[in-house]
Amino acid sequence: MKKPIVISLGGSLIAPEKMNPNFLKELRNTLSKHYKNNSFIIVCGGGVIARKYISALREDGRSEKDQSLAGIRATCLNAEFMMEWFRKDANEKLPKSPEEIKSLLRKNKVVFCCAFRYVPHTTSDDTAAKLAKKFNASLINLSNVDALYTKDPSKYKNAKKIPYISWKDFEKIAYHVKYKAGQHFIIDQKTSSYIKKNKIETFLLGNKLKNLSNLLSGKKFNGTIIGP
Repeated sequence: MKKPIVISLGGSLIAPEKMNPNFLKELRNTLSKHYKNNSFIIVCGGGVIARKYISALREDGRSEKDQSLAGIRATCLNAEFMMEWFRKDANEKLPKSPEEIKSLLRKNKVVFCCAFRYVPHTTSDDTAAKLAKKFNASLINLSNVDALYTKDPSKYKNAKKIPYISWKDFEKIAYHVKYKAGQHFIIDQKTSSYIKKNKIETFLLGNKLKNLSNLLSGKKFNGTIIGP
């Protein structure tokens, strides 16, 4: 079996308010160039769809668990869509366990999945990190945020990109943000602790897929590395 790469694909890239087929085409083309050496496990986030479900349930006074379960269903909807988008290169049914993913990797170039189950105070990143550990793989996070910054770059012009950060320091930053279902922070708090504990090398990239291609090719890329 080829060396697997785990990608946590933000739902905001899959199904933004206005769909972006050009990005999805570029993603498909980018990954296809690396099928020779790698297979891909892609965990889909819930994005806009999840946040709409969660917002409605929150207004209705529903529990955080109910909100999170709705978010999980949105991740599955996005994964089903991505399976259709990649068609012949991807799996035809959603896997429900790492064992099913392992089996699907033997006959598919890319395997899409959603968040497996409800785990309090986590996002789909939890599933991605656990799969990275299971398959001894690196974790790549693709979202609408191109890296980690010293401040919110949308609010502060003097925000500086952080090209490298240790697992320990990243965990500290993650826990400065209070968790809520559907949160926007790059990687959720519990997952930041998990990647530190299990020493999972993690790459934070944005939606410029040249960076993904460069990373997979061992070339210089823009983004953030979380590591030792």
